[in-house]
Amino acid sequence: MPSSRRSTTVAPSIAAVCCITRTAGRNTSVSATPRLAEAGIEPSVGSVGDSYDNALAESINGLYKAEVIHRRGPWRTIEAVEFATLEWVDWFNQRRLLEPIGNIPPAEAEANFYAALEQPAMAA
Repeated sequence: MPSSRRSTTVAPSIAAVCCITRTAGRNTSVSATPRLAEAGIEPSVGSVGDSYDNALAESINGLYKAEVIHRRGPWRTIEAVEFATLEWVDWFNQRRLLEPIGNIPPAEAEANFYAALEQPAMAA
């Protein structure tokens, strides 16, 4: 399937989206800023030379492509890719077991964290 730019709409239920664009290996977020603002998307911004957010995005994108796009393709429709993406993001955030936090899903760890903040401090 030839690659081409497609016009897409952003679903109103999406709370936040991080956008990183590249042209010839250069980050072009400055040129994309007006379009991002028009679409209601917050650009990824950091200090000069800060590559942490880009490294995280590249890592997650690579994982997603390996686990979903390449493994489950070929894809017949954009809708099939979108649905598979939603399923994967839900699994990644809600059900995946993460060893560094005790083999529990990230959503459970977050709920535990906020529940602990609501607990009154115990006297020693």
